[in-house]
Amino acid sequence: MYDPERTAVVVVDMQHGFCHPDGSLFSPASESAVDPVTDLVSRARDAGARVVYTKDTHPEGQFEGNHYYDEFERWGEHVVEGTWDAELHEDLDVRDDDLVVEKHTYDAFYETGLEGYLDSHGIDDLLLCGTLANVCVLHTAGSAGLRDYKPVIVKDALGYIKEDHKEYAVEHADWLFGEVSELGEVAFDGN
Repeated sequence: MYDPERTAVVVVDMQHGFCHPDGSLFSPASESAVDPVTDLVSRARDAGARVVYTKDTHPEGQFEGNHYYDEFERWGEHVVEGTWDAELHEDLDVRDDDLVVEKHTYDAFYETGLEGYLDSHGIDDLLLCGTLANVCVLHTAGSAGLRDYKPVIVKDALGYIKEDHKEYAVEHADWLFGEVSELGEVAFDGN
């Protein structure tokens, strides 16, 4: 059972670029995660928990002149700032009181205001869902654990490229720094 006053659902990178067939890095499993993610968000909202959406967004020229870190070299150009590709998926119910965090790396805590927001709202537990399981979800969950939040990956609300990538992420998180749950197991106090 999660205390809705101290819990946030963190929806990682459910954007057109990853979850829509016309997206630059589309994965069918990421598109399939839209419904379970919206179900989790709806249940959390009904209980009074907070909702955070992250957006992987890359400004033009972000990686020019970098010594090593270059996502465009690894993945190709994707979710460029200001493009349709970078927008949150059209089927998500994003509301004015939700926090939308724009991030420029795999980790939603790196050089963003996420930690300050969570701390100022008394959030301890994070229910993580979204895409990709073994990239941005895993790195965000690991970073949360290192910051003393309780990261819980909701394994049936994850997008991925290959099933074994998802299984690796779930097993690694469960073993090293967090917990794993299924959507049907998530319950909030008072509901």
